[in-house]
Amino acid sequence: MTTAVILYNLGGPDRPEDVRPFLFNLFNDPMIIGAPGPVRWALAQLISRRRAPIAREIYANIGGGSPLLANTCAQAEALEATLNEDGGEEYVCHVAMRYWHPFVDETMDAVIESQPDRIVLLPLYPQFSTTTVGSVMRVWNMAAARRNLDIPVTALCCYPTDPGFIQSVAGLIADGIGRLSGTRPFRVAFSAHGLPKKIVAAGDPYQWQVEQTSAAVVAALDPAIADGLDWLCCYQSRVGPLEWIGPSTEDEITRAGADGVDLVVVPIAFVSEHSETLVELDIEYRELADAAGIENYVRVPTVGTAPAFIDGLARLVRGNVAAGCEICSGDPGAEGGRVCPSEWSNCPLSAAA
Repeated sequence: MTTAVILYNLGGPDRPEDVRPFLFNLFNDPMIIGAPGPVRWALAQLISRRRAPIAREIYANIGGGSPLLANTCAQAEALEATLNEDGGEEYVCHVAMRYWHPFVDETMDAVIESQPDRIVLLPLYPQFSTTTVGSVMRVWNMAAARRNLDIPVTALCCYPTDPGFIQSVAGLIADGIGRLSGTRPFRVAFSAHGLPKKIVAAGDPYQWQVEQTSAAVVAALDPAIADGLDWLCCYQSRVGPLEWIGPSTEDEITRAGADGVDLVVVPIAFVSEHSETLVELDIEYRELADAAGIENYVRVPTVGTAPAFIDGLARLVRGNVAAGCEICSGDPGAEGGRVCPSEWSNCPLSAAA
């Protein structure tokens, strides 16, 4: 038996000339802008044209393009090696991106050509949102329908408290705290990409899951660190006029400066380095921290190919194959595989609950 595992992520422009079409693809997604098709197309054209020069400057700080594809391919390679260690069933890992190459359609064609016995869809978003996992599942289902895909497909929707993920983040935080100098008090800020409040109010479980991840990481820290730890969740990358969930990471950096504490920033919703970690957190927010008077600003790396994280993904894939379910949260102890409380109606397991 051969299982094709598709690791998917946001995607990013490879070169400066890719920035505007990448942004157009992002803002033309109905899961991002819910306007009718022609209106959304026009808005996406306008927004991408206006934001492209700013975005090109951002990517210029990291070589002109996003490292996300290379980082995701490294994760796929590490996961494939781990899945095939026992010499049993064969696993082949593929990469798909939502807004840039390789698109879902491209990857699906390659997978169909390889004729696997089954397909597992694995998000590189630990927390579920309709704007991320939900968006990819939408285009996957549309592409599968166009091709009359007859290969069995199962999917994971999230793994916000997977032990491998949590252990990896906790270890990186401990290392980050060890880099602090002096005896000043410090605060740990778990920073995640934000969402408009209206999306969460409509039942999207993302913010709740981010908070669960952060709490699980704190619980996994050495008691010498965790006891009395000053920590919080905050949200970055706000765009547009809508009201977003908070507190914002920028505001928390300013508050840390006013409180006279050092700051350890943890990218809790990202598993790969890309513009929002390498530029926003490392450059823009570091400048803000300096201006706020923070003496020590430490940014914790993403989990990348950390062995515990990759081992956790391998367990999730094997568990998904064994369960044979359409959507599996990765928590076999949860009723029906669901981890979200019932009020989060946009959890993909709601229909099965």
